[in-house]
Amino acid sequence: MTIATGRALLWPAQWLACASSLALLLGGCAGSLLQSDARAPDTFRLGVVTTMSPAASATSSHAGLAIAVARPRAAAAIDTDRIAVHSAGNRFDYYLDARWAESAPQMLQQNLVSALAATAQFGGGVMSAPARVPTELLLDVELRRFEVVTAGADAASSGAAPVVHVQVQASLVDSRRAARVTSFVSEAAVPASENRLSAVVVAFDRANAQVVGDIAARVQAAAAALPDK
Repeated sequence: MTIATGRALLWPAQWLACASSLALLLGGCAGSLLQSDARAPDTFRLGVVTTMSPAASATSSHAGLAIAVARPRAAAAIDTDRIAVHSAGNRFDYYLDARWAESAPQMLQQNLVSALAATAQFGGGVMSAPARVPTELLLDVELRRFEVVTAGADAASSGAAPVVHVQVQASLVDSRRAARVTSFVSEAAVPASENRLSAVVVAFDRANAQVVGDIAARVQAAAAALPDK
């Protein structure tokens, strides 16, 4: 009886000691797992394109039309927030310490919405699809290229300045008739001023602006030529 009682009295103390040791051990492990010396990637965002053509919007008789811009479809390799690099030998890679603020298709969608809204032609509104209210027009978009092309085996070893390529297939659909109004490819190739990430981002910004501005102008012209109803 005395031995049994002694064990009962000693067990809580032993348990507390073990529990304390385990907590310290786990705390040390968690600390080493959560702490990291890895450098956070630099994040970049493309400039907003706000090209406006007052002349075209002034002649439009469709001031009440609304348009929705679909999220661009894209291959998995560029449907990402990573900055894609197409190197010699058809090697496809990404910059290690750099990211876009959003995925490439999402940035393109936002830029197209801003550019079309800036035309002041679509009085019914310019929205991202899926829109909460019906729209007369839909801009269907496929992002085919959104990459920097280097001459060498990778971005670092290439001596020549890389070239940014942006290519988009766009189709304007009249939702009232379920009919395609126009379809076209818009693309741009802009050389970077030097083989540095900062220069590559500037080239992306210019190539994106060229493509978005071209799409907005073509959609604007096609919408202006539509029949009233």
